[in-house]
Amino acid sequence: MLPITKLSHRLIFSAIGVLIFSLLSQLAYAHGMSEAEKQSIIDGGNLSYMWLGATHMLSGYDHLAFVFGIIFFLSSFRDIVKYITAFTLGHSVTLIYATFNGIQLNYFLVDAVIALSVCYIAFSNIDGFAKYLNIKAPNMLFMITGLGLIHGFGLSTRLQQLPLSEDNLLLNIISFNVGIELGQISALALMLVLIAVWRKRRSFQTFSLIANYSLILMGAYLFMMQMHGYAHNSHPEEFIASTPSAEPMNNTIMASTEIVSRKALTQAMRQDTISIIVPARGDKEYKLHLLKGATLEYTWQTEGAELFYDFHGEPAGDTSGYFKSFKKSTGSEASGSLTTVFDGTHGWYWKNNTSSAVSITLKTKGEYQRLDLTKKLDIKPKKQIKRTIHDTIDTF
Repeated sequence: MLPITKLSHRLIFSAIGVLIFSLLSQLAYAHGMSEAEKQSIIDGGNLSYMWLGATHMLSGYDHLAFVFGIIFFLSSFRDIVKYITAFTLGHSVTLIYATFNGIQLNYFLVDAVIALSVCYIAFSNIDGFAKYLNIKAPNMLFMITGLGLIHGFGLSTRLQQLPLSEDNLLLNIISFNVGIELGQISALALMLVLIAVWRKRRSFQTFSLIANYSLILMGAYLFMMQMHGYAHNSHPEEFIASTPSAEPMNNTIMASTEIVSRKALTQAMRQDTISIIVPARGDKEYKLHLLKGATLEYTWQTEGAELFYDFHGEPAGDTSGYFKSFKKSTGSEASGSLTTVFDGTHGWYWKNNTSSAVSITLKTKGEYQRLDLTKKLDIKPKKQIKRTIHDTIDTF
């Protein structure tokens, strides 16, 4: 048997490796993937979805924190298998069912509930129901299964941002779920070794209290962050800053515009009704150009199908990939108004996770220029600039 010091060193290096691996894997999960990346996932077949599932679980700190809380006081192999199986069955059911049927919930709210599930499991571990509420704790096996169902909706939300094949949809979902389980097993093995080593020490009781109270604080912090994100996207007018941040945001559309002549983009009041078709299991982007201080009123609706959408803007001439998201949600319609804080393109990204094409009727009114009616200007940018990464119907 290895000495504790050598074993500890190996565990530390393993944990660092998993952390680096997890951070790198985040690159696969922005919903803004290039067409080449989407095609590589499709060409890679089910192994690609399995790999993405594994990397997502290893980078999903909220899911991992929940699993860590489950096994904290479990010492027998039978109990570990029983409770982890309950969690696995729970999230597998909703992952497969929701994705196969194109069911989408607001991911901020789902992640907020997942954050609360971390608080719940840690609160149960410190016997909080008896100590602080003077009641008997709910059946743990039942609660873990139920909370697993909620985690499955969170996993499904991420999976539905990927290019799913209509012909092999079920196999894609199952492959992703197998990857989730492989990632969970890998993380679980490391957690069990760490806890087993610490359990033999006198400081384990102190460590358990610190760890579980930390999980409660972590869950509460994640909950507040997710609710802030929900409020930000539900009521964007309360959060629009006077100037755009220099830092790009994650998990959003990374797009930029070409440098164009300001004279050629002179704005005028106009009103339009525009028809847009979003293909089955596909996405579409539509852009308008607005100068700083211009106003835009808009409304769009489908014939009933719900789409994920992101209403956003990119400053003209930006080469960093920065964009500002004004509203992001899932629905069959949306409306609002915007007063711009920078020159640039402003518009919508729609993601259709249903098996049929969806028709959108977009009505706009304000001071803007329609880019789909503008011919490409013969002006070369000074630097090579990234192109919009989604299928788009805007042209220059």
